[in-house]
Amino acid sequence: VNSIAIGALLNHKAEYSKESFSYTSEVILQYGKVKNKDQLQKKTNDRIYWDNKAAVQLSKNWYLFASVSFESQFDKGFSYSRDAQGNEQAKLISMFMSPGYLTESLGFEYKPSKVFSTRIGTGTARQSFVLNDSTNRFGVEPGKKVKNDLAFQIVSNLEKEIMKNTILKAKYNIFIPYDNFGHIDHRLDV
Repeated sequence: VNSIAIGALLNHKAEYSKESFSYTSEVILQYGKVKNKDQLQKKTNDRIYWDNKAAVQLSKNWYLFASVSFESQFDKGFSYSRDAQGNEQAKLISMFMSPGYLTESLGFEYKPSKVFSTRIGTGTARQSFVLNDSTNRFGVEPGKKVKNDLAFQIVSNLEKEIMKNTILKAKYNIFIPYDNFGHIDHRLDV
């Protein structure tokens, strides 16, 4: 099948530290599309992620941290199906700020080395936004634009050079709302 694809990635991380205080800001922007012969054009990647964390060192490997992160997407997202004649159909399910997430977290960070860290956010709040009523609701009640959650969150990071000019970067995020322990959000990026 003939196919054409494009993709772009911008990954920027800035770190500042002085004595027992540190600040980290990370921006990840991803976008990609593919067009296969006789099919509709589809997104392969679409992410806006901005994370800011300030921390104060408590002991050799433990920190008290506060963080704010924002996540959404650039473009419209669709689910695809076929009609009775076999033609591909696209249904709008997402777009910029539908959903969008703003997450504030306070807790403790374990950082035994520059390669690995884990944040344990015991006081985490997340606002989920759906600003367009024609997309999926993503847990936001019909007629409303925002849903607030209080939660327990763990964010683990691994960033290691595995060979010259090749860095393995992995992030695992688990978000457990205090009012609904059965609804756990997991995200793994490698």
